[in-house]
Amino acid sequence: MRTQAKILEVKNITKRFGGIVAVDGVSLEINRGEIISIIGPNGAGKTTVFNMLTGVYEVDEGSIVFNGEEIQNKSPLHIVNAGISRTFQNIRLFSDLRVIENVMIGAHIKTKYGFFGSIFRTKKFRNEEDVKVVQAIRLLKLIGLDYRRNDYASNLPYGEQRKLEITRAIATGAKLILLDEPAAGMNPKESAELMRFIQELRSMGYTILMIEHDMSVVMNVSDRIYVIDHGKPIANGIPEEIANNPKVIEAYLGGEYSGTESSEA
Repeated sequence: MRTQAKILEVKNITKRFGGIVAVDGVSLEINRGEIISIIGPNGAGKTTVFNMLTGVYEVDEGSIVFNGEEIQNKSPLHIVNAGISRTFQNIRLFSDLRVIENVMIGAHIKTKYGFFGSIFRTKKFRNEEDVKVVQAIRLLKLIGLDYRRNDYASNLPYGEQRKLEITRAIATGAKLILLDEPAAGMNPKESAELMRFIQELRSMGYTILMIEHDMSVVMNVSDRIYVIDHGKPIANGIPEEIANNPKVIEAYLGGEYSGTESSEA
C-alpha cells in the first residue's frame, strides 16, 4: 500500500497578466507515489500552473508547499534543488549530444566544482565528473536506456526521446516530476509504452504530476484528476468520477468518456 504522506499542497494560487486572470484560485494536493493529472481545454491555464510550480511565473495570490517548505516565488534553481523537475510538451534534448551526456546535464544542477574548476579541469572537477558518469549509467540501466547510452539523442525514436527527457529530469535528483503533455505526438504503441513507463516511475518511488490531452493515458494511469476551465478549478476526483461529471463532460470531455449512453440513436 502506498504511503499517503503529502508531498505537494497548492492553495488558491492565482496568476494575472494585466487584466487577464490566467489562473484563478487553483488548489491541489499530491501524496507521495501518486500519479495526478491536470486536464482542461486549450488555454485553460494548465501550463501556467506548471510555470508557477517551477518558479517561471510569480504567484500573485495563494501558496505552494513542497515537502513542508513554501516555494511560491522561489527561483527555478531553488525549486529544482528542492526536488521538483519538469519536462515540456516539445521535447528539449541536446540532439547533437549522446544519450549519456544528456542525462549528465540533468545531474550538473548539483555540481560543486564551480566555474574555474570546469575551466581548469581540477581534481575536484574530474572526480565529480567520474561520479556523474557512474550515476548516469546506473540511471539509464534503471530506466532501460543503457543500450542507447552512446547514441546521439537525435537518433532515438520519438518515444525514446521522450523517455530520455524524463530521465534527464530524474537526474536532477527530483522526487516530483512534472510532465507537460508527455504523449503529445505519440502513436498508440508509443502511448501504451509511455503508460507502462509512468507506472514504472511510480514503482521506483517517484511522484508524477501530469498535464495531458490523451484521455486514454489520463484515465488509465491517474490516481486522481484535477480539471481546470478558463483558469478556474471545476472538478477533481478519481478517473471514474471525472468521466461521469456533467461539468467536465460539458467543458472538455464531450460524450466519449461519459459513463451514460445517449438515448438517441
